[in-house]
Amino acid sequence: MRADPVHFLLVDDLKENLLSLEALLRREGLVLLKAHSGTEALEMLLQHEVALAIVDVQMPGMDGFELAELMRGNERTGRVPIIFLTAGSADRSRRFRGYEAGAVDFLHKPIEADILRSKTQVFYELYLQRRQIACQRDELKAYAHALEEADRRKDEFLAVLAHELRNPLTPIRFGLDMMRLTPDQKMPAELREMMDRQLTHLVRLIDDLLDVSRISRGKIDLRKEAVNLQSAIQSALEASRPLVESGRHNLTLDITPEPLNLDADLTRIAQVISNLLNNAAKYTPEGGKIQLSAHRKGEEAILMVSDNGVGIPGDMLNRVFELFTQVEVGIKRSRGGLGIGLALARQLVEMHGGSITVHSAGEGMGSTFTVRLPLREISEVVELDEPSRLGPLIPCNVLVVDDNISAAQSTGQILTEIGHAVTLAHDGPSALEAAQRVRPDVIVLDIGMPGMSGYDVCQKLRQDPAFAQTLIIAQTGWGEERDREDARTAGFNHHLTKPVSFDELSRLITKR
Repeated sequence: MRADPVHFLLVDDLKENLLSLEALLRREGLVLLKAHSGTEALEMLLQHEVALAIVDVQMPGMDGFELAELMRGNERTGRVPIIFLTAGSADRSRRFRGYEAGAVDFLHKPIEADILRSKTQVFYELYLQRRQIACQRDELKAYAHALEEADRRKDEFLAVLAHELRNPLTPIRFGLDMMRLTPDQKMPAELREMMDRQLTHLVRLIDDLLDVSRISRGKIDLRKEAVNLQSAIQSALEASRPLVESGRHNLTLDITPEPLNLDADLTRIAQVISNLLNNAAKYTPEGGKIQLSAHRKGEEAILMVSDNGVGIPGDMLNRVFELFTQVEVGIKRSRGGLGIGLALARQLVEMHGGSITVHSAGEGMGSTFTVRLPLREISEVVELDEPSRLGPLIPCNVLVVDDNISAAQSTGQILTEIGHAVTLAHDGPSALEAAQRVRPDVIVLDIGMPGMSGYDVCQKLRQDPAFAQTLIIAQTGWGEERDREDARTAGFNHHLTKPVSFDELSRLITKR
């Protein structure tokens, strides 16, 4: 980018003197402003920022000293350095007056070219340095402001995070207290369902945080395949239905029967749509209207989620996709969420080569989110699987290994309740000993154990032909893709991230 030019002001009532100065000082990056009088010079000073003024002392009307004194009295021009040019001798009193008015030097006519160029070069470079410092100062101010804004948003996010985590923990705590107060009674179905919903909510919050972290570090790999958008919509509707129904919203669908084929990660596209539906449900007053539409336009699939909710102020439209940004913050905010759903949706859509935009007429006018995804001409499309149904239970021997005794006992208790024989172990060596003793059909094995890790245990078991075909399931708090790959390399058949869904664990055991 080309820098703005530097301006020098030349003031002399004689045209030939101005032309002579211009010829001496002309250079690239320097603009020479020529004034024939003090009045004209003042007008130019109002229009331009000047690095140096070269002023003739003897001028009719307003002389150089008077011009300098007026410049000194003005905030805009008070610091402009002045070089006086004089044809006569400058006695002590005249020099004192000149320096008092802001002069930095006196040069006598006729001007020696080398001396003038040398002196003006100093002020040219000094001005450039001042301008660079001012620019750096502005950049530092902007950076400091950005840091303050980031710090403010961090504090808001942590407050929201604490609030959102406490919300589901409160009913879980209540349910546990009820179980403690009535130990001899079976847990009511409503209490179990409540605790299950809140636990699912906690897991979703954690998963969203991890997804944002993975994407920002480039650690998410899309598992693209031939799918259609309708399948992703079906999955998203299932995930978002509880939140939509709890708000008693009227959800309408306008989806083309024409297959909208994509080359996409079905799970991630469903996650995007679910985030948009959840957002609409949270920011629409009870009994509101939400519409989801999907159609083809040219070579793109256009998906829109609209609502008649609280809307988005104009100054927030460009910020709603930023991480940890919410339309409402503070104690009065009761919508829920961490402010990461839309940021995550945008990142996932862009990873698919698409785009996402938002429109709102303002507060109270609802909002519309539009997702555009490139279509693909695909012959075979993967449809969403129907929910799997467990076959009849075949009791088996299960070895549960976890250094967290409570986790091992709870897993073992629920497997025992449904008819399996369970053996518990709490470290690697005892797990190997128990495996040799009971010859389990299934091993549910924690990874992060001190001393001998679950990876080590699994590798050791696989070296024994007796356990070459044994079903070994990782049950662990480590859920990164790298952890899944390490589990596969160690010999695990499946990798489940804590808290493990009992239905998923039971399904894997049943299908062994």
